[in-house]
Amino acid sequence: MMETPEQSLPVSLTEIRASEERVRTMAIRTPLIRLNMEDVPAEIYLKLENLQPVGAYKIRGAANAVLKAVSETGVKAVWTASSGNLARAVAWVARRLGVKCHVVVPEFATKVKLDAIAGLGAQITQVPTDHWFEILKTHHYTGMSGYFIHPVADLDIMAGHGTMGLELFAELPEMDAVIIPYGGGGLTVGLGSALRALKPKISIYACEVETAAPLAAALKMGKPCAVEYKPSFVDGIGARGRPVLPEMWPRVKSLVNGSLVVSISAVASAIRLLIDHNHIVAEGAGAAPVAAALGGGAEGRKIVAIVSGGNIDKSTLVRILDYKL
Repeated sequence: MMETPEQSLPVSLTEIRASEERVRTMAIRTPLIRLNMEDVPAEIYLKLENLQPVGAYKIRGAANAVLKAVSETGVKAVWTASSGNLARAVAWVARRLGVKCHVVVPEFATKVKLDAIAGLGAQITQVPTDHWFEILKTHHYTGMSGYFIHPVADLDIMAGHGTMGLELFAELPEMDAVIIPYGGGGLTVGLGSALRALKPKISIYACEVETAAPLAAALKMGKPCAVEYKPSFVDGIGARGRPVLPEMWPRVKSLVNGSLVVSISAVASAIRLLIDHNHIVAEGAGAAPVAAALGGGAEGRKIVAIVSGGNIDKSTLVRILDYKL
């Protein structure tokens, strides 16, 4: 099959393939399984990134970025700005390599995630939310030292995430569409670049929740814009209503066919269905693509939903299972 020219992609297939060996030393090749349900709009396949060592796909990007930095520059310390899974992944890789790690987190970071990050030996600095979002724009925080790993816009992060696309194409080359949860865009750009290179006509959908869907708004308006934000248990996507990062906007826009927006109740239902039918526990962001696939928003006969993570608070899961969310 003819591949898309590399110069037209945000992340080249060469860069993604080069990251594969580094990623393999830390991340696992996750299973791709069929959703065990009848009467669904299409054949729905689940890419189980919730089974990664840190419970989320972000180990891929973290492994590539930290390993590359250590091998090429000999850095002894890294830092990042993340409220959850990426921070945990960077801390996990850094600990295995004997590298110091510092994480700047926003004030809305949950205790469960902070405890997990601290448990891996990372130093944590908590800052006001506006200051934290400013780091994502400027890539800078006064007083911080070491090698900075941007949680979204780092090319090595995106290339690492792109290795998921190599696995998907090897296992299910006949897939028609992929649904990717949209947070900051790093996964969408990395995975989307790999898939566009390998299968140019594939449909690539981002997925957001109705309580915070900045990408859907940006695609409608033709430019990044802020949207209304309502807190929910789905905290891994939506960027709390903040506009799509300017440096990510042209990259994402060039790859996606659209953004599928789902309700909070649909995500809760998808979490229950994944447990009932496939015995899989997903966090809100990881279940959102399944909800979108079940809603029939994606075109095609074979659709892959990226179950991006499984780090859900136990009390939240209990409430969902009791139909209280």
